Parts: sequence; structure tokens; C-alpha cells
Amino acid sequence: ETWKRRLPPNVVSDSIGYFTVYKSAKDYPEKLRKVVCIDPEDGTRYIFLTNNLTTSAATIAELYRNRWSVELFFKWIKQHLRIKKFWGTSGNAVRIQIYCAIITYCLVAIVQHDMKLERSIYEVLQILGISLTDKTSLRDLFDKSNFKNVNVLCDSSEPNLFNF
Repeated sequence: ETWKRRLPPNVVSDSIGYFTVYKSAKDYPEKLRKVVCIDPEDGTRYIFLTNNLTTSAATIAELYRNRWSVELFFKWIKQHLRIKKFWGTSGNAVRIQIYCAIITYCLVAIVQHDMKLERSIYEVLQILGISLTDKTSLRDLFDKSNFKNVNVLCDSSEPNLFNF
């Protein structure tokens, strides 16, 4: 009977080895750890390679899961907040810009919800961006007859606070 190490739930295997392909082995000759896990939520099988040989397999899987959550958050930021470039380079400057963009997004989402607008948040942001100096009420501003095609208006030479 072969002894088998007890693995945490959702961890299929946990092994240590080396790269065997010449170029990879030459570029990274050190030991590597391969942790194979099953995502308990959807059953997806994940294979993680790491040089961390001491941390538990469950922690390695959780670290990668958290890392993926961070990646998804940044993808959401790129898609929804439309930050094209950062105005500052310090950590504080980047945080302030992201906070301002999130606050703007949330305020626009609240306006869209409360006014029951049949426009996307992106369209609402575009309309607000080209109407910053306009004193028209919000209800009139979002009346469909005022802005038939938001994209045509945004191509105008009018000053625009948002970079779309």
C-alpha cells in the first residue's frame, strides 16, 4: 500500500520539480512547485506554478484567487471608469484619481437609477460631459429628443471634461 499525503479539500496535487524544456530550464534552473486545484464555485481546474515552496497549497490557491480578483477589478476600472492615463505617478495621486472616477461613476449610476433613465451609464457620462456648462435641468437634459445620438455630439469640438 502506497502512502499518500493528505491534501486539503479542492487541492488535487501539490508537487515540486524543475522545468524540463531546455530554454525554460536554462532561464529558470531553480525548483518550482506545481499546485493543481479545483475551484469550489464552478469546478474549474487550475494549475499554479510558484517558487514558494513552503506555504500551504490551500494558501497558494487563495493567493492566486485573490490576485485574479485584483486583475478583474482593474479590468472593470478600464472598462467602466474610462481612465486613459494617470495624471500623477505617485501612489497617492493614482489612488485619488481612481477614487474620483469611482465616486463619479457611483453618482452617475444613482442619477441613472433614480431618474429611471433608459440610457447606459456611459451615455449618461457622455451627456453630462458635454453639458457641464449648460443650465438645463437634468430631466430636460436627458429627454431623448435632446440627444438622439450622443456619439455625434461627442465628436464635436466642444470642450469636454471627460476623455472618451
